[in-house]
Amino acid sequence: MSRYAGHVQLITTEHGGIRRGVTITAACSVSDHPPTVLACLNNTNEKNAVFFESGFFALNTLGAHHRELANGFAGFGGLSVDERFALGEWQRLVTGAPVLSDAIVSFDCRVTDTKVTATHTVLFGEVKAVHFGAKEASLIYLDRSYHTL
Repeated sequence: MSRYAGHVQLITTEHGGIRRGVTITAACSVSDHPPTVLACLNNTNEKNAVFFESGFFALNTLGAHHRELANGFAGFGGLSVDERFALGEWQRLVTGAPVLSDAIVSFDCRVTDTKVTATHTVLFGEVKAVHFGAKEASLIYLDRSYHTL
């Protein structure tokens, strides 16, 4: 799978005072009507349970300038949750999920379905709001390193 290029995304949520964010590449558009995206989360990390409990998430598309943020939310550097979120500026749209203010684009989503498959859960989210950032180079992950496009 290291040869499968993926756009680097940051999926975020908050529920019961617990914030969670994870760097992922397994995310994509599903439908235009209604606007729907999906994101895959690893079930082996018990901290991801907040995504399944909250009922909403934001899918934030990262740009070339977000490498430090991507690494922090991927768990590199051993940062606490507060330190990870301090790497960016955040806002709320409709659902209450943390939305990255300078993401290339952010999709604020309500979970409409989940599907457990092997080691992951696929979250399907109906897009309730969109935040557009600046048009700039995208952050891509390929061959176990970052690239820009």
